Amino acid sequence: MHYDYLIVGAGLYGAVFAHEARLHNKSVLVIDKRTNIAGNVYTEKIEGINVHKYGAHIFHTNNTEVWNYIQQFATFNRFTNSPVANYHGELYSLPFNMYTFNKMWGVVTPEEAAAKIEEQRREAGITEPKNLEEQAISLVGTDIYEKLIKGYTEKQWGRPCTELPAFIIKRLPVRLTFDNNYFNALYQGIPVGGYTKMVANMLDGIQVELNQDYFADREKWNGLADKVVYTGPIDAYFDYKLGTLEYRSVRFETEVLDKPNFQGNAAVNYTDRETPWTRIIEHKWFEFGKDENGNDLPKTVISREYSSEWKPGDEPYYPVNDKKNGDLYQEYKKLGDAEEKVIFGGRLGEYKYYDMDQVIAAALKKANEELR
Repeated sequence: MHYDYLIVGAGLYGAVFAHEARLHNKSVLVIDKRTNIAGNVYTEKIEGINVHKYGAHIFHTNNTEVWNYIQQFATFNRFTNSPVANYHGELYSLPFNMYTFNKMWGVVTPEEAAAKIEEQRREAGITEPKNLEEQAISLVGTDIYEKLIKGYTEKQWGRPCTELPAFIIKRLPVRLTFDNNYFNALYQGIPVGGYTKMVANMLDGIQVELNQDYFADREKWNGLADKVVYTGPIDAYFDYKLGTLEYRSVRFETEVLDKPNFQGNAAVNYTDRETPWTRIIEHKWFEFGKDENGNDLPKTVISREYSSEWKPGDEPYYPVNDKKNGDLYQEYKKLGDAEEKVIFGGRLGEYKYYDMDQVIAAALKKANEELR
């Protein structure tokens, strides 16, 4: 059979584009090298718990159009992301808010907290932040930087904070209120039943072939369709001929515990340099410790996350947003733009750190341009 579109990758970008193409009466084939749909938002049920296999995914957006769109495919619960920072056994609120400042300095009023941050910024002599360390100190002061940012960030990126660009941390939530909601978003939640179920609803009625490696027989796959929507790594598409784009990867150690509660929160970040993992996720708390019938779950599942330098064969997670990689991506983008039959999209196809709502918005925009 011949198709209008071959979509390489059954993650969010591919699933949204496939759904829209089908609505426009286009024939679509979706392939994925994994044995499951949903890309990195894939959830797997273990002991009745929807486990986020490729790291915690919390849907949040200020985009009403995207929120209305995604609710066709799932009902969302009211989960609010309120992570906790663990520094050598001291627990602090994330995002940085009045609870954090009170525990760190004993301050009680927003005015006192702001004065303390300003005092530490002045002592550090920072006027124009040139790197992540200086940017962090100018936002929250030296004490919070040393305890709650430095170790975690250096584990996450595998580089000293003085070598990381300032913009990485500009989105850091700092609040002179007692608001524990990490995301300042209008809409937020977790799809009831897990993300895999949500993506399956997007792909309903669409032909999907799993465990299929596009690169193993690219000519065969390209010959099946008029156009290709490619959501894999853009440098891999061009056989790395200009060089390899860099990523950070993440390794997960997941275990089932025969107890109902391990840490009392969905996410706890370990911010000291000595603890080898960056955070522990306890998956049941994304859905309030209940199964889909509202029953308490007797066991729990945790995942320790270890950040690492990416190498071929690893799962690429976070693009390394420095000048060298940005310039290399622009060269690959020129090659991509010259491929008339191919659309490059998504986190890997565009070498961009996308939140889920941004992936959906980008896929909808491209589908509208392509299909209208």
